[in-house]
Amino acid sequence: MIEKRRDKKNRILHNGESQRKDGRYVYKYTDSFGKPQFIYAWKLVPTDKTPNGKRDDKSLREKEQEILKDINDGIDTIGKKISVCQLYAKKNNQRPNVKDSTKNGRNRLMRLLEEDKIGTCPIENVKMSDAKEWAIRMKEKGIAYQTIKNDKRSLYAAFQMALQDDYVRKNPFEFKIDDVIENDTEKNIPLTLEQEESLYSFIQNDKTYSKNYDEIILIRETGLRISEFCGLIDTDLDFDNRLINVERQLLRNTERGYYIDDTKTDNGVRKVPMSDKAYEIFMRIVNNRKSTNTIVIDGYSGFLFLKKDGYPKVRNDYESIFKGIVKKYNKCHEEQLPRKMTPHTLRHTFCTNWANDGLNPHTLQYIMGHKNIEMTLSYYTHPTYMSAKAEMERINKQKQFYYEFTTFESENIRNYKNICEHLPKLKMS
Repeated sequence: MIEKRRDKKNRILHNGESQRKDGRYVYKYTDSFGKPQFIYAWKLVPTDKTPNGKRDDKSLREKEQEILKDINDGIDTIGKKISVCQLYAKKNNQRPNVKDSTKNGRNRLMRLLEEDKIGTCPIENVKMSDAKEWAIRMKEKGIAYQTIKNDKRSLYAAFQMALQDDYVRKNPFEFKIDDVIENDTEKNIPLTLEQEESLYSFIQNDKTYSKNYDEIILIRETGLRISEFCGLIDTDLDFDNRLINVERQLLRNTERGYYIDDTKTDNGVRKVPMSDKAYEIFMRIVNNRKSTNTIVIDGYSGFLFLKKDGYPKVRNDYESIFKGIVKKYNKCHEEQLPRKMTPHTLRHTFCTNWANDGLNPHTLQYIMGHKNIEMTLSYYTHPTYMSAKAEMERINKQKQFYYEFTTFESENIRNYKNICEHLPKLKMS
């Protein structure tokens, strides 16, 4: 008869269990990939005392039960131990070919994770309460609500991958961010007709900003994203057909300097019709531009909107211009412009006005270059009292016309039937 192994307290050890000379217990098992794995503990059972000077931990038998449950549930007992940072990196490695803006966003979030205690935490230990506390810490750190929301969505996607790979049983980021932190985002409100007229008049007559008048009107008249606007070159303008070919963005950062990138979405490549005002201004800009400009960026030249040094303007240049305009305008006007007024405000205004004028939503989606119709309907349409009143009046007029028409038709049909009934009698007489 084979004698069973025992520990130093003469207790029988189970299969796979052993005790080292220093008193530490070891359990050997085979993972789902067929590889041998080991776990350690200073206690065999929960009632044992942890040796002096050693960190208190679960007993070996408790750890064995967890491993057995993981194996029975198909959980990867190795994968579940990777850190949140490692999981996020693994998720990003599956889609390496992304735009620079996406890479920058990934690097920013990775730095935040590395600086926060959740980053080094094994994913098996991350609970929903931990994820919520992470969001609160980010808010306290001064990070904007929308940024935290986007980061939370990225971490949710990473844990979904872990869930599909059987690393974890639940996704700790499966909660509504609004239930945890307040949405204090200052909305980008479109300008009213009165605000627009007053603003454009102010710019046109201001000594400092009158030189920017044409460009600001074009931003409003085209509805382009500001980086698309900055990326326009002379050959993008089709004056014969009165349209703008939108095919790229012009961006700039400290690492790469000026560079050309694809449009924000695949739908960003489009042809935008020119309004009469846009046509007039584009013609003036092309006719007045200097032919000596030779700036080439990623093979493109002939940029339309230039700075004094001959280089094209980018987003930051226009945002600085708008900031100065708002500050100066609000000093001398009782009715204030929104503090958060950027070039994107005019894009909002463009889309809102066309939506309120009844432009087909799918047509508007195409013109705006939105990826989906929900973006057009939910984020860029801001009905007003006047637009609501006009829409109701339009529908009521249609109903009244239909009622009058059907009444007229019914009366004609009755008259026709009467004539048909009396026609034989008239013939006989």
